[in-house]
Amino acid sequence: MSYRTRGEPEPELTFSDKELFDLGLAWVTLSVAFALLLAPIHLGGVTLGSFVVMIGLSFVTVGVAFLLHELAHKVVAIEYGQIAEFRADYQMLFLAIMSALIGFLFAAPGAVYHRGRITVRENGHIALAGPVTNLLLALLFFPLLIFPGILGTVGHLGVLINLFLAAFNMIPFGPLDGKSVLRWSKPVFALAFGASGLLLVGFYSIFGFI
Repeated sequence: MSYRTRGEPEPELTFSDKELFDLGLAWVTLSVAFALLLAPIHLGGVTLGSFVVMIGLSFVTVGVAFLLHELAHKVVAIEYGQIAEFRADYQMLFLAIMSALIGFLFAAPGAVYHRGRITVRENGHIALAGPVTNLLLALLFFPLLIFPGILGTVGHLGVLINLFLAAFNMIPFGPLDGKSVLRWSKPVFALAFGASGLLLVGFYSIFGFI
C-alpha cells in the first residue's frame, strides 16, 4: 500500500549521478576493507600478489552482496511509494578501513534513504529486504564450494560475505536494519537475526575465513 496523492507520479527505479558515485565509492571501499580483513598484508605473511588477488575477489563478491542488498531496500521502498536513494556515509567508510586493519569490519557504508508516508510494518519490510537478499545470495554461492581453485574461492567468499552482511545488518543498533525490523516485529527479528547469526557461525566453524 502506498500513500501517493491523486496525480502524483509513480516512483521509478532510477539512479542519480550522486547515487551512482556513492554506490561506487562504497563498493570499492568495502572491497578493500574485506581484503584487508581476509588477507591482512599489513600484518605480514601475505604477499602483495595475494593481497591484490583478494581485492579482485572481494570486488566481485562484495559487489554482488552490497549492491543487491541496497538495491533490495530501494526496490521495496519504491514499491511502497517512497522516493529512495542510496547515500554513502564517508565517516563510516573510513571506519570500515580502520576497523579492518585491527581485525574487525564495521560494514555500514551508508544507507538507502527514503521519504514519504509509510507504516512501521512497511518500514520493517524495507529494512528486512537487504538481509534476506544476502541470505538468498549465500545460498546461491554455496554450490560453488564443490569446485577447486578460483571458483571455489569465489563461492567461499560469496557465502561468507553475504552471511556476514546479513548478520551484521540485523544488529538492532543505530542505522542498521535490525532496529527497524525489531520495531515492526519481534518474532520476525528473532528469526532473521538468529538464522543469519547461526549460519555465519556454523559456516565459519566448518570452512573458516578462506
